[in-house]
Amino acid sequence: MERFIENAMYASRWLLAPIYFGLSLGLLALALKFFQEVFHVIPNVFSMAESDLILVLLSLIDMALVGGLLVMVMISGYENFVSQLDIDDDKEKLNWLGTMDSSSLKMKVAASIVAISSIHLLRVFMDAQNLDPEHLKWYVIIHMTFVISAFAMGYLDKLTKH
Repeated sequence: MERFIENAMYASRWLLAPIYFGLSLGLLALALKFFQEVFHVIPNVFSMAESDLILVLLSLIDMALVGGLLVMVMISGYENFVSQLDIDDDKEKLNWLGTMDSSSLKMKVAASIVAISSIHLLRVFMDAQNLDPEHLKWYVIIHMTFVISAFAMGYLDKLTKH
């Protein structure tokens, strides 16, 4: 009975595979939204104010960072929790493939969240005159929470490795 339960638990890791595949569909949706925004901006680029163009570009950078985060979580998560990827030697490989354990993945996700939050906060500051100061304060508090959390996670990770 014990052996059966252990084998069933180990095999259940494959339930994560469709979830990681679902992230690739999320990446597709993000790419579609990215290009929708690009196609919306191109015809209006000469009539847009510089600050509006910068806000759109920051939004595109935000989407690119989220896309990179999706790829990192999708591939590393699959490799760490489901199965190693069997990629032919003649195909291009990502240099971090197979080297990112769950701890380093967690740190990269935290750093990516801080970067995404930073860009979002910059977008908010660019439009600060249209925002209530109370909302602006909460954006900064939430961002600082992300920064402090990422720093604390990194520090604790460093402590546990020694």
